[in-house]
Amino acid sequence: MNFPERFSNLPPYAFPRLRALLDHHTPGGDVVHMTIGEPKHTFPAWVTDVIAENAAGFNNYPPNEGSEELRGAMSDWIARRYGVKMDADRQVMALNGTREGLYNAAMALCPETKNGARPAVLIPNPFYQVYMVATISVGAEPVFVPATAETGHLPDYASLPTEVLDRTAVAYICSPANPQGAVTTRDYWADLIRLAEKHDFRIFADECYSEIYRDAAPVGALTVAQELGADPERVVLFNSLSKRSNLPGLRAGLIAGGPECIARIKQLRAYSGAPMPGPLQAAAARVWADEAHVEENRALYQEKYQIADQVFDGLDGYMSPEAGFFLWLPVKDGGEAAALKLWKETGVRVLPGAYLAQGAPGQNPGEGYIRVALVAPAEATQTALTTLRSCLY
Repeated sequence: MNFPERFSNLPPYAFPRLRALLDHHTPGGDVVHMTIGEPKHTFPAWVTDVIAENAAGFNNYPPNEGSEELRGAMSDWIARRYGVKMDADRQVMALNGTREGLYNAAMALCPETKNGARPAVLIPNPFYQVYMVATISVGAEPVFVPATAETGHLPDYASLPTEVLDRTAVAYICSPANPQGAVTTRDYWADLIRLAEKHDFRIFADECYSEIYRDAAPVGALTVAQELGADPERVVLFNSLSKRSNLPGLRAGLIAGGPECIARIKQLRAYSGAPMPGPLQAAAARVWADEAHVEENRALYQEKYQIADQVFDGLDGYMSPEAGFFLWLPVKDGGEAAALKLWKETGVRVLPGAYLAQGAPGQNPGEGYIRVALVAPAEATQTALTTLRSCLY
């Protein structure tokens, strides 16, 4: 079977691509991984106890959409966090991490045509790569919209031609943004929701970094949609325990939206998806219900924001992140060259910004940046960032 033509020009995934770049060179010091957004803080100790207590559940097929307990815990968390009541039976569903949901939502909800034309899917540029792969998989046209310093590191979807907006089916938006750490304001969400209402498209709100922030909690899309009285089917929310609770290996995410959206996604998953194992669902329900460990985790990241601000004080172009756990650092010689130099001379491993964006050389908005993940403990982070500044600046 031939590889489908629509995938033939898909660029290599960022991390194997980086590995291929660096594998030919010996690191210049102890290896420090700051590429992948894989949290290294401790997760709640009682998580493993809950899994063990519910281990008999491995002997049963788990509920496809999540257990009643889990859906209730997720619905309760949405109510506490966003002030929005979502029906646990009809508007909330468990995911094996949000990547699954961000992909399958496009499969379930993007039409084959929109206003008689090939549908468009709007994607911020740079972006999380599953947005593009999901778009290509459904045969839609990916429309990459720059999210640069000139636009506050968020995409200006309203600037697109009416012809594009009229055939737009989905707009992905990540807030806090990966990789830049920018946060959508209440006004930004309101303008985007009004745009979606005018041109009849859905907003896929990827808010996986929402619980890691400097000062005030970022406002959510569901909150603003409710304030505006928008169509309940207009916004689909994605979130997870990976960043919030340092549990990327649990693969515990959620999707929430209008009853019609969730029904269609649930139906697709019944045929093509794999639900979370029962004992993991039990653990996830407990974790969604607990906020104490989230506050402790947030404080650790806030400490590292301060470390980064101190290390890069006075650096031209340095942007202190509003939220999330990435630094989006400008480099003079291009991101790939900087990443290779840093690896060869110090052993610190970062991700070239161009790997997270699309565009020909000279037109890729990720060029001239590196992404640095602040996932290591504070002391190791301070040492690595100090080394990084000394090497590159």
